[in-house]
Amino acid sequence: QVQLVESGGGLVHAGGSLRLACAASGFTFSSYAMAWYRQAPDKERELVALITTAGKYTNYADSVKGRFTISRDNTKNTLYLQMNSLKPEDTAVYYCKAIGPLLKTIYWGQGTQVTVSS
Repeated sequence: QVQLVESGGGLVHAGGSLRLACAASGFTFSSYAMAWYRQAPDKERELVALITTAGKYTNYADSVKGRFTISRDNTKNTLYLQMNSLKPEDTAVYYCKAIGPLLKTIYWGQGTQVTVSS
């Protein structure tokens, strides 16, 4: 059974930090590119950051560049998102996404809420 379980969300003041984790099981984690998305109320889900299978390449939304860092530990089947200098506009539900080879398989986690107060 495929599972992606996010954790680490919560309430933080502007300027603070959070570290999200996404624990994967039920598939070959190291063969999947991974990504973090977020969805704020009344907005479409957007890509936050992407990392390739071995972690060699990453890509970030312009709005989070220099503040967020995506990483992965293939020995622990876990994806991370370190979020620093958080802003109220970062408030959203954050989801992890697994992207299989040739985009043939996609898995989503259930999401974790991040709320940044001003």
